[in-house]
This record gives sequence, structure tokens and C-alpha cells, in this order.
Amino acid sequence: MILASVERIREYTEKGYWGEKTLLDCFFEHAAKNPERVALVDPPNKEQLVGLPPERLTYAELARAVDAVATALVEMGLQKDDVVVVQMPNTWELAMLYLAVCRAGGIISPLPVQWRAREFEYIARLTEAKAFITVGEFRGFKHAQMAKDLESALPHLKQIISLEEVREMAKGRGSKEKLNEIKIDPNDIFSICWTSGTEAEPKGCPLSHNNWLFQSGQCAKTSGIREGDVQLCVAPLVNMTAVGVNYVTWLINGGTLVLHHPFDPEICLRQLITEKVNYTILVPAVLNMIPKHPRSSEFDLSAVRTITTGSAPPSLWSMQEFKRRWNIDIVNIWGQNEGTALVSGPLDVPELERRVDRFPNWGDPRREWSVKGIQTKLVDPETRQLVTEIGGIGELAYRGPNVIPCYYKRPDLTAKAFDEEGYFYTGDLFQIKEEHFIGFFERCKDIIIRGGFNISAQEIENILQGHPKVLDVAAVAMPDPIMGEKACVYVVPRQKEDPPSLEELTAFMKEKGVAVYKLPERLEIAEAIPRNPVGKILKKELREDVKRKLGITS
Repeated sequence: MILASVERIREYTEKGYWGEKTLLDCFFEHAAKNPERVALVDPPNKEQLVGLPPERLTYAELARAVDAVATALVEMGLQKDDVVVVQMPNTWELAMLYLAVCRAGGIISPLPVQWRAREFEYIARLTEAKAFITVGEFRGFKHAQMAKDLESALPHLKQIISLEEVREMAKGRGSKEKLNEIKIDPNDIFSICWTSGTEAEPKGCPLSHNNWLFQSGQCAKTSGIREGDVQLCVAPLVNMTAVGVNYVTWLINGGTLVLHHPFDPEICLRQLITEKVNYTILVPAVLNMIPKHPRSSEFDLSAVRTITTGSAPPSLWSMQEFKRRWNIDIVNIWGQNEGTALVSGPLDVPELERRVDRFPNWGDPRREWSVKGIQTKLVDPETRQLVTEIGGIGELAYRGPNVIPCYYKRPDLTAKAFDEEGYFYTGDLFQIKEEHFIGFFERCKDIIIRGGFNISAQEIENILQGHPKVLDVAAVAMPDPIMGEKACVYVVPRQKEDPPSLEELTAFMKEKGVAVYKLPERLEIAEAIPRNPVGKILKKELREDVKRKLGITS
């Protein structure tokens, strides 16, 4: 499935940003070169997660599993460009499935394990998914049963495959002859990941092999990832944070990918030390936590060279502590599932003080950057004029070989997101900090980012409007030291004397099949929701109000 236009393919190929290699080529080259190198390491608590002992697979073992599972999928009837939805925690089987589905000619569409029937049904229907691969149960929720309950409503869904069945498939014999007949183009879509923003439904972000290779190649370069590096994958292996930052950089550099999920600070620290990790990504709250740990002086982090971070600005203190105590560089990343990215690392921003809140404006042609091929502009959301003055604020528009060609099967969203020059409008406001450098200012989009997952405030509001005790409702982000943000809802009750409780609201949303992480975690009862003259909710006022109530002054 090639979604990029002929003109786009010609442009980026002629400029040398896109080539003839696929992600499968990268993997099998490293498997042939270093067959006995450890490729994948399971989380040590895998038995608690899925009831199976943790394993370590070499490249040779993983390559055999990829071919065996791909062959089994083909024999089940999977055809070129068929979509396979996968919902599993971070285990070697999930990492393997990315390659196996592609080897069989399919397109993997990974979902967070927190997503429920609402999201699954929408995605399976939109993609006309032919198969769903999942665990029987994870943390008390029966994922396979969820799919079986919806099977009659999804006529295209032919197979529901369990983790145990995948493991049996991996023991079979792969048919290289049969698989080699399936031609994979570097411009074929490799994956469809999903993002939840202002829209009530998830948006599919299809990225090709060439998209991923450019995106992760720039990440590897700016973060100093080397061939053979050991990487720790802490984020769920379902979107840009893990796939772009860890998974594809692992495929490119042929090292060892150590898996972790869900986040556990003690296990994370143990893996960093015992696995001699060279590179990982951690949220700012964890970066602050490690140097403050009572036994931090005992931590042997000598193997770690680089830690990337995102979702919020890192503290200068933590960056300085990591550099002083362990000579570890903290690299600041901004990016989206749509393929956009800016990386503030040693090559472009050597000073830690600037790296905290400044990103190199890779689209500025007046300066030589470590990454080429990106075009950017800041656009005033009201006037639509270009913003060029230092201190000016505008929405970041971004064009590059890493950006999605469209939202999957949503031409309406695509038309709103791209302009006639092919720039993608990110929905994020940036400020020109100084010549050649920009900094994140605020989101245009009304989203809540909880632990790296985007939550649509509109989706929460739309659902809760249907609650019998709710007259009016607004959802906003409230700061949280661990998750970054959580959802707070302001509710005007139908009857003042009988307002809904937070428990009633969350139970109502659970009945609708909403993912657990989207549930509001604070309720404020209000007499009225503040709105401007045209009826738009004044979210800024509500965000400031909840910050005051939480005792947050800045």
C-alpha cells in the first residue's frame, strides 16, 4: 500500500532522503551479520504481565520466528496490504510481530493495551482489519473476549489470534521461498499507529518504511546511537515514543532491544544497570527521580551515554546532575505520531541551559544543521500570517520526508491538517526564542497528555453529556508530577441538590467501553461553564482554576 504521491516520492528520492531499503532489509542484514547477538530481551516481570517466563532471543532465533509466523499468517489467508490489529504489552512477541506481519505483506496496526471496545471497534471497522492478535487477559481485562463479542459486527475480521497461538506459530517452519515472492516496496506503509487529539475518534497515522527510516535515522544521529547499542524501551511499543525512538533505531543499528512495560521505576533502574543500557527515553519526572533516589550514589550507569526525554521540558537541574555524575547527555525531543520531530541534542544545541526549552529550527536554511530535509514555518492562528520576529508565537507547520502522507481513510481530517504546499499543521504553538531556535509554547489543540497518551477533551465531554445528572461539562488538563497531566472535569449538574460523583461519571464512561487512562481523575462542580460570546469554552480559565485549587502557582 503506497499512499505517498508520485511527486513526493520523486522529490525525496532525488534528494537522497528516501532510498530502496526496507525495515526488513535492515533487520535481516543484521541477523546475517551477527546471528548470535541478543536481539530482544523480555521485561523481567513478563510472568506477572502475561503468565509466561521472560526470554532472550538472538538475531538467528528472532529471524526464524519472523519467517515462521509470517508463513503461518500467509497460510491463514493474509494478503498484501491486509491490516492486522495487534494489542499486547511490550514482549518479544509484539516486537517480532511488526516484522512478521510486514514479511507476510500485511500492515501492522498496534493499539495501546488500555484501549477498549469503543476504540477497537472503530479502528477494526475503518481499516477493515483481517486479523486481531492479542492476549487473553491483561490486568483483569479480557481483550480476546472483547473482540469475540464484536466479531459479528466486523465482517472483515477473519481471525482472532491469541498470544499462545502466536508462540506456536513461531515454532513452525518458515517458507523463505513463499515469503520472498511477496514484494515489499520501501514506500509501502509499514504501520498505522493511532493518535487521539481534538477529534473524538482516533486518527490513523500511516508511515512507510522510508518515513520511518528518515525519522528514526535523524533520532539516531542527533542522540548518538551507535551500531550494536543496547536500548531500553520503556514506552508502550505502539506509537512514536517507542517505535520511532527505540524500535526503528534498533532495526537500523542492529543492537539489543530491552523491553519494559508497564512502567515500574525499580525495574527500570535495574534494567538500566544490569543490561548495561546505552540509550533510552524517560519522562522528565523520572529524570528528576533518579538522582534524588536515596541509593543513587550506588547506581552504575557507566554504560548509559544518552537519555532522551519529552512530553514536557526537562529540568536543568536533572540534566546537569546526569552530566556531572554519570556523563550522560539528556536530549530533549518534541514529536508527534504524524511523523513530525525536532531534537535538541549535543550536535545542534550543545549548551544544557538552552537545551531545556529550545529546539533547533531545522527548517531554517540560514544555518547548517545536523538534520537536512525538514521545512518549517510558524503561522499566526488568527491572521494566518507568517511569524518571523523573535518572541513571536505561531502554530508550527512542518514538512519533511518523515511526515504521514495523510490520515488513514480520513480525507476530511487530511484536508484540515495540510496546506496547499504540503505543510502539516501540528496544532502546537511555538515561540521564536532566538535566531534559528524555537521553543514549545502551548497546544492549539484541546488535548490532555497523560503519560505520553493523548486524550481528547472533546471525547470526554461528548460522552459525559449523555449522563443523566450532567447539564453541561468541560474537560481540561491538570498538572501531575508523575503522569505530566491528568483529566479534570467541570460539571454543571442538572439538579444542584443531586450532583454526580466522580465515581458515577467514570462508571458511566467504563460502560461505554472507554480506555481506562481516559477517565477523569478529578471533578469540579460548577454553576456554569465559562464561554466566550460565540460559545467556545474558555479552557484557559478552567486550567488556571484547577491549578490554583491544586496549589500550583506557576
